[in-house]
Amino acid sequence: MQDVRLNKYISDAGVCSRRQADVLIETGKILVDGKVAEVGTRVNEESIVEYNGRVIKPVQKLSYYAYNKPIGQVCTAKGADKNSIFEYVQFPERVTYVGRLDKDSSGLLILTNDGELSNSIQKSCNNHEKEYMVRVNKDITEDFLHGMSKGVPILDTVTKPCIIKKTGTRSFKIVLTQGLNRQIRRMCDYFNYRVVHLKRVRVMNVRLGDLRPGEYRSLTEEEVNRLKFLIGVK
Repeated sequence: MQDVRLNKYISDAGVCSRRQADVLIETGKILVDGKVAEVGTRVNEESIVEYNGRVIKPVQKLSYYAYNKPIGQVCTAKGADKNSIFEYVQFPERVTYVGRLDKDSSGLLILTNDGELSNSIQKSCNNHEKEYMVRVNKDITEDFLHGMSKGVPILDTVTKPCIIKKTGTRSFKIVLTQGLNRQIRRMCDYFNYRVVHLKRVRVMNVRLGDLRPGEYRSLTEEEVNRLKFLIGVK
């Protein structure tokens, strides 16, 4: 391994993004060869880099997967919940999910060991699109569609404007660019609608496609390259 900037080394180890790594370095939380590191420090494979008292190393192989999470599985670490997705699926490498889906929702999860890509996708300020198919408990009106699209007051904020299209008497698709907790369900609740089915079918350029519940696949090289281009990661 050639000399690389310390922030890239930390990001490649899956700790955080390069920008966040610079903050860790600036606040003295990173040691290199036993000494507090400085921003701009360069390291190589012989360097001993420590964070929180633990030696960290870059991931040797970056992996990217699309997974169709079934209803009932939970986005949490293995061992933390008997219904964790990692209790049901053994991925070839240690990976983490990019963006949660709640227990009652299904659909696309991206999983990866690429820390920088993961952190960049999850920043709501980056306006990354996520598309969902939703069914509710009563007939959809134009007022409901208009209100949902303009922004809804929930969780002490107002949701960003979004794209929503009716697909059936009680169903619609919606494209969000933020990820508030149980956002779609709370938005619907505001208008006295109850979500009875919610499935994520797209994250940016990655689509669920014909993956069956509980199945996963590796992202194609084209998908990965496009993802990196969209979020500005090299």
